[in-house]
Amino acid sequence: MPDIALDNLSKNFGPLVAVDGATLTAADGELLTLLGPSGCGKTTTLRMIAGLEEPSGGSIRIGDRTVYDRARGIDVPAEMRGLGMVFQSYAIWPHMTVAENIAYPLRMRHVDRAQQKALVEKVLDLVGLGGLGDKPSTQLSGGQQQRVALARALVFEPALLLLDEPLSNLDAKLREQMRFELRIMQQRIGLTAVYVTHDQEEALTLSDHLVVMNNGEIEQIGTPTEVYEHPTTRFVAQFIGKGNMIDVASGVDWQVSGARLALPSGAGTIEIHLPARSIRTEPARKVTAMTNGKAAPAASLFVRPEKIAIASEARAAMKSAQAVQFPGRVLGRAYVGNRAEYLVAINEATSLKVESSTDVTVGAGAEVVLSIAPEDMVLYRPSSQ
Repeated sequence: MPDIALDNLSKNFGPLVAVDGATLTAADGELLTLLGPSGCGKTTTLRMIAGLEEPSGGSIRIGDRTVYDRARGIDVPAEMRGLGMVFQSYAIWPHMTVAENIAYPLRMRHVDRAQQKALVEKVLDLVGLGGLGDKPSTQLSGGQQQRVALARALVFEPALLLLDEPLSNLDAKLREQMRFELRIMQQRIGLTAVYVTHDQEEALTLSDHLVVMNNGEIEQIGTPTEVYEHPTTRFVAQFIGKGNMIDVASGVDWQVSGARLALPSGAGTIEIHLPARSIRTEPARKVTAMTNGKAAPAASLFVRPEKIAIASEARAAMKSAQAVQFPGRVLGRAYVGNRAEYLVAINEATSLKVESSTDVTVGAGAEVVLSIAPEDMVLYRPSSQ
């Protein structure tokens, strides 16, 4: 299967910039996910790759073939790009059997009937629907309809598979099952795929690489681990998973080796020293947008709830020899099966979300100590600093 590359791809709808200079690549056999909130430009990007939306600029290459280049006047029609696509709505034709639905792309390509039958049977086995070809499509469950839509996109052996929120119509249990099955299938056949979703867990489970988008721009590209553990912008940090973001109004001592800052706590001021590798610089306009138009803070400190250790004052345990400790008071505790979630006030204005094992049993009102290793914190600063 070929790779795919977008170079400075953009799309304007009048004055609205839906996609602003997207540049990315997906390697041969890779599943690349476009992730972001509604209106961020991810589906528009997918539709431009498919040839269903004409870009305003930039280029699209699939393998060694350029299918769109604004500057060179290249625009290969959608039906000639050789792409398979699965939409949020499966578009299963009710008057056709399962096999007839799947064979439709082959009939449009004038494939002879004997070869159609062989290809349909092959792909039915691939998606776990072997023996169901003659079943009326109206008798399918939601999960089976999803498999038929996928089989129809795969049956003509496309150069690239595009998937636009394909699991969003399934219930939670089936969606979890299908995401694993889809990933295993994609890896088994070595298919290059571009996947669109707003579901973070889905994206982390399925992807080789994530492209996090916001307001038409790419915020970060990386592996699921890189994006979750090392978010490069405030938006990515707050959009992916859970987190605590503490705005620091002033008092940051920026140094070549890192930064020193002081945070107020119930027991006075807590001094934190972070190395340079824990500091991220981003455009001030993005920080201002994240704070609802207010002036960007001097810095913002970010830490994920599961990176914070919680213990009673009598049993406070350091996460590492250099761990930063915050005294606090538990405002609330929730049991959620495999873990406990806490809300802990460290001063009058700041409360932190904490996740811990259920072995920790401190309750509301308890005085506790929170321990955070410096390497588990990220400090964001506006570029105007």
